[in-house]
Amino acid sequence: MPSQHSSGDLLADRRYAYAEACLAEGDARGAAEMAEQALDLAPRFAPAWLLLGRAREALHAASRSPADLQGALGAYANALDLDPEDRLGSRLRLAQLGVGDRLAAISPAYVRALFDGYAARFERHLVGDLGYRGPEMLRAALDAVAGPERRFARALDLGCGTGLMGAALAGRVGRLDGVDLSPRMLARAERRGLYHGLVSGDLADALAGTEPGSLDLAVAADVFIYLGDLRPVLAAVARALAPAGLCAFTVQSHGGPGVTIGEDGRYAHSDAEVLAAAAAAGLAPRHFAEGAIRRQNGRGVPGRVVVLGLPDTVA
Repeated sequence: MPSQHSSGDLLADRRYAYAEACLAEGDARGAAEMAEQALDLAPRFAPAWLLLGRAREALHAASRSPADLQGALGAYANALDLDPEDRLGSRLRLAQLGVGDRLAAISPAYVRALFDGYAARFERHLVGDLGYRGPEMLRAALDAVAGPERRFARALDLGCGTGLMGAALAGRVGRLDGVDLSPRMLARAERRGLYHGLVSGDLADALAGTEPGSLDLAVAADVFIYLGDLRPVLAAVARALAPAGLCAFTVQSHGGPGVTIGEDGRYAHSDAEVLAAAAAAGLAPRHFAEGAIRRQNGRGVPGRVVVLGLPDTVA
């Protein structure tokens, strides 16, 4: 969870810290009591409302009590009222409990705060601890579709993070630009010296500012897991692609229909949903393969490695 500012009340902050410790130790009831005490002192402290929601949700998981469920929903709603940009991710918590628009549950503000707080340990944790292989798998997929000798004159790395995808594309691209919501992640990408331009912002804005038909390659490694509806971004990519351009990305997948939000707080898309979004954007599959992009709790996370192109063009 993103780091938060103090409530401004020392005693409230102490109660909040006690509540966090209780929840970490599995004492949901103690966490709820401490969070409520913090809120008695600082009723507009949004992180304490979120923490109270998490504690009540844990109690509901154990008791199945409707009162605990309503307590969690009410606490998350209060947190969202106090944090309308949703840096805390309250909308995601509500969606996981079946409330609100599931496809809009992950806000840009939440993603920005999450990765700004994660930037310093991102690569160590993702690559070292979780065995993340997305960039290497995308490069291999591009090799399979276009051949290892294909050089992409202009590429855009969507959600470039610290530049892991840029490193995987070294020697394969002419001009490489990147966009990411997190300034702290971008600062680390800049240190690699691989990108000609880096922009802090939304994917849709970056694509809207790209000249139509100008991109030879658009890539998104472990990025679409934060987007519920893939149709808008794929339509924007299709507009920006050159006739023989390619769009390569990874998603988390699941065996049911449509789009779900997993316990890990990320979207998983069915194969049919990905292909329908591609077709709606006017893009055709060139490569569609199973792949565990990373591990979670010691097990591979089901995913897909996808390469799309405009119809009736040669990669």
